[in-house]
Amino acid sequence: MKRIVSYIISVILIASLLLSGCGSSGSSNSSKNTSQANSSNSTKQKITIWAWDPNFNIPVMNQAKSIYIKDHPNVQIDIVEMAKADVEQKLNTVLASGSKEGLPDIVLIEDYNAQKYLQAYPNAFADLTNKINYNDFANYKIKFMTLDNKIYGVPFDAGVAGLFYRSDILSQAGIKPEDLNNITWDQFMNIGKQVKEKTGKDMISLDPADGGEIRIMLQSAGQWYFDANGKPNLTNNEVLKEAVNTYKELINSNFVKKESGWNNWVASFNNGDVASVISGVWIIGSIKAAKDQSGKWALAPIPRLNDSLSVNYSNLGGSSWYVLNDSKNKDVAIDFLKTIYDGNVDFYQQILVNQGAMGTYIPA
Repeated sequence: MKRIVSYIISVILIASLLLSGCGSSGSSNSSKNTSQANSSNSTKQKITIWAWDPNFNIPVMNQAKSIYIKDHPNVQIDIVEMAKADVEQKLNTVLASGSKEGLPDIVLIEDYNAQKYLQAYPNAFADLTNKINYNDFANYKIKFMTLDNKIYGVPFDAGVAGLFYRSDILSQAGIKPEDLNNITWDQFMNIGKQVKEKTGKDMISLDPADGGEIRIMLQSAGQWYFDANGKPNLTNNEVLKEAVNTYKELINSNFVKKESGWNNWVASFNNGDVASVISGVWIIGSIKAAKDQSGKWALAPIPRLNDSLSVNYSNLGGSSWYVLNDSKNKDVAIDFLKTIYDGNVDFYQQILVNQGAMGTYIPA
């Protein structure tokens, strides 16, 4: 049994570090959205942006683009959509090669990965310390993007997690909204069994190769794979042990639909195959993509572990924007991010309503 648990811990650790869920991958198809603004008396300045998730980050950035180019018609903004893993791989490959070609002007980086890039590739990203008013952003986001007292990113979204559920399906199973309020994972699994028995629907879908639920469980009890000094926190981490055992019980249950990859996972709840999703707030964009389910979704706090420190709230993912230091139009890229993400309250209101994007810009 000890060998099995050790193996599971190793697999989850590797998956968490390499596959990183926020919150979340995106479509594997690439597309470019270019502005149509033209100017007859000056040359266009072009900036290219890499990001993932066609239901969240891409429409959010398209909204930012539409606002900016109204007052800056000589700027062309190309937004390139890739799967999250492809963004990371391509960024790593080009930076590791030492080449200054083939990079975007702006790239989205998940908060979990920020220090990896900043430490591995010195001088690759623009120092924005004196460019952005960081006092207007949630302080925890600033820590991710700070190295040697320099700040390199523009904070974007929070990954506050929730239990999103189909109220119509749970009602058929006799589950009321109050039955989901501040429950434990054990209670969640009992509800899952009841939903499966009464409706034939799976309670939730999970990708066994993704460590998202483990991260939600760990952070709900204030724990992580590493301690405050960056050293592995595995052997005597009782919260991690409970999280792994809880996840193992979930995976082995008869009410969990196992999926492989982001697209299949999203399709499972868009198609109505499962009754709930436990993820970061950014998943709202994908939930709302199923127009035929409008009005059928509701929200509850996440389940908590049995550990005495665990609570019914947590975080999953969250990302920020980074400007490449060798960008040919670096000043334009910085001005774009500062104008929209560090000053436009209406923009944050629009993306909150339309995509469920919970920004970390305090004035909004």
